[in-house]
Amino acid sequence: MNGKGKYLIAAVGLLFLGLIFWYFSAILAYIGIAVVLSFIGRPVVDFLNKATIKKHPIPTSVSAGLTLALLWLVMVVFFRTFIPMIVEEAKQLSNIDVQSAVRSLDEPIRNIEAFISKYSTEGGDFKIQAVITENLSSVLKFSDISSIFGSLAGTVGGLFIALFSISFITFFFLKDSSLFVDSLVLFVPEKNEEGVRHVLDSIKNLLMRYFVGLFFEVILVGTMVTIGLSIVGMGFSHAVVIGLFAGLINVIPYIGPIIGTMFGLIIGIATNLDVDFYTQVVPLLGYTALVFFIVQLIDNILFQPLIYSNSVNAHPLEIFLVILFAGSMSGILGMMLAIPAYTIFRVIAKEFFNKYRFVRKLTEKIK
Repeated sequence: MNGKGKYLIAAVGLLFLGLIFWYFSAILAYIGIAVVLSFIGRPVVDFLNKATIKKHPIPTSVSAGLTLALLWLVMVVFFRTFIPMIVEEAKQLSNIDVQSAVRSLDEPIRNIEAFISKYSTEGGDFKIQAVITENLSSVLKFSDISSIFGSLAGTVGGLFIALFSISFITFFFLKDSSLFVDSLVLFVPEKNEEGVRHVLDSIKNLLMRYFVGLFFEVILVGTMVTIGLSIVGMGFSHAVVIGLFAGLINVIPYIGPIIGTMFGLIIGIATNLDVDFYTQVVPLLGYTALVFFIVQLIDNILFQPLIYSNSVNAHPLEIFLVILFAGSMSGILGMMLAIPAYTIFRVIAKEFFNKYRFVRKLTEKIK
């Protein structure tokens, strides 16, 4: 068979594989979530496997079952605690009259317009009120929250199947840490099994450290933001919602903290429209920005070096560019998945394309 025939077969095979992935995307999503949950729960399983009850080791299946129950307990408590607060916050924000809100900020808006017009090179009056009205309306448009939860309530059957499937798969991944790797190896030629197994083991170890670290980073950042904002005078329910959002969006390096800070400042303004802007709102915004600055300082010095240096092993500029590319292609979701995907890419490149100088330089820090 000539070279063109081989390329044609390869292209058809990739297309067919892509169609299979698309058709079974829901099942693949279940497996992906189960893999992440098994990564987060693996330290608990390992700890339980080392424990003994009356000198008898705990069976692996029991350790996996207890870990799975603990994971779901944490998630149930999380949703039971925070979802009502988020819904209530959304209702309050959706009831804000944007036009009245902008009118209450009329004086500071005029000062900003005057400042911009004074130093603008284009000349003319700059009208920021229309810009604020348009963007604030989109930010505070939470009226669809109730319809979203209504649609979720209408898909209880599908949700139950998803939860059961994820739980079932996660249990076996927790019980046998090599099950996922062994399953994937079945789809590669025997002559490539050793290399593929080495790649999958490296990916598993790196991503396990990454997701475990990320899980604790989200909790710690969200908790610190919540405590800090409560101390500086933000209402507790508002502080919790802002802290939750800041912790989750913080999984996007560099850009996530900026988004979290802007969200906190917007909520700070939107929930204090009935007080004097200069004497009360401005100090609150200043303290809010200070809280985010201190939290990010702690995160950058303590948390992120432990997470990224031990898992990604990549230059900060690499990570930043990868996140920008992923964001331009897939938005926020792409940014969140950028680092795991880049980690997988680098491990595969190191194993199979290490003869190229560019690849060697790109992957030299991967052990």
